[in-house]
Amino acid sequence: MAQRIIRPQTLHKTIQSAFSLTPVAAPRPVAILQCQIRHSSHSPLGTPLAAPRKKVTIPTLQSLYKMDEPITMMTAHDFPSGHVADHAGMDMILVGDSLAMVALGMEDTSEVVLEEMILHCRSVARATKAAFTIGDLPMGSYEIAPEQALESAIRVVKEGRVQGIKLEGGLDMAPTIERITRAGIPVLGHVGLTPQRQNALGGFRVQGKTTLGALKVLEDAEAVQAAGCFAVVLEAVPAEVASLVTKKLKIPTIGIGAGNGCSGQVLVQVDMSGNFPPGRFLPKFVKQYGDVWGESMKAIQAYRADVKSRAYPAPEHTYPMPAKELAEFENLVNSKAI
Repeated sequence: MAQRIIRPQTLHKTIQSAFSLTPVAAPRPVAILQCQIRHSSHSPLGTPLAAPRKKVTIPTLQSLYKMDEPITMMTAHDFPSGHVADHAGMDMILVGDSLAMVALGMEDTSEVVLEEMILHCRSVARATKAAFTIGDLPMGSYEIAPEQALESAIRVVKEGRVQGIKLEGGLDMAPTIERITRAGIPVLGHVGLTPQRQNALGGFRVQGKTTLGALKVLEDAEAVQAAGCFAVVLEAVPAEVASLVTKKLKIPTIGIGAGNGCSGQVLVQVDMSGNFPPGRFLPKFVKQYGDVWGESMKAIQAYRADVKSRAYPAPEHTYPMPAKELAEFENLVNSKAI
């Protein structure tokens, strides 16, 4: 909220004319400005890392892949979630369309639109100083034609300030991926279970459980590799299948529900951190590493109790005023002049 700043000289003249006070020297404006800065009610979250990391790039990811060091990827949907993921040392941060559910309360990923994804990408990008940041292309922004996909990808990179994009689909999306990569935009592929196509797949079902199904996963992975993807997400695929596909490819695979034979792993941050109410469904592949919901609930309930009992704010949470100034103010308030 914008603040109206009254100059000290103007304030003193107003008091003098209203109450006929003896003129006193006005305080220095510089001191008041310093006080305003020091006593701000909020501060930026963007504190630099204690030990800054080098920016992760495509060559960085390729180097990790060649050294067989697992690549870590985490989703983020706003500045705070991107900030903590970057500080925690994630190699890659994905602004996934899962934010439709976990951040916007939608039923599934098909509801979120490109403009909303760009807004969230921009928010996350302000926080990520080291991680390689990817933005998801939402359903409806790339399927019509390669040129439509390229236009959407350019917007996500230019306006969303991310370093690359992700899109779902295998062999059928190869021409689209090729068009985007020819324009110099890194593309992360996504095969296996593709949530945007859940209706065609009969729901959120594991893919590649049959010989033909496993061959389809491999065919799609090889197709997006040939089209120019720098890596590919394998979702909800049997671990043995994902491991074999990973060995066949020459680009990293990022698994989610695909076993530890992949080149790296990704999870939705809200899921793995436990930032959800009790009873919410979690996929089998999710390991919950924290209880953000529980800790937040305890903190907010404690705050509510303190406010209701007037235990908060305590004296240490308030700003002092010189006794002489307070006495003068009280006299003015209690006088008939006001």
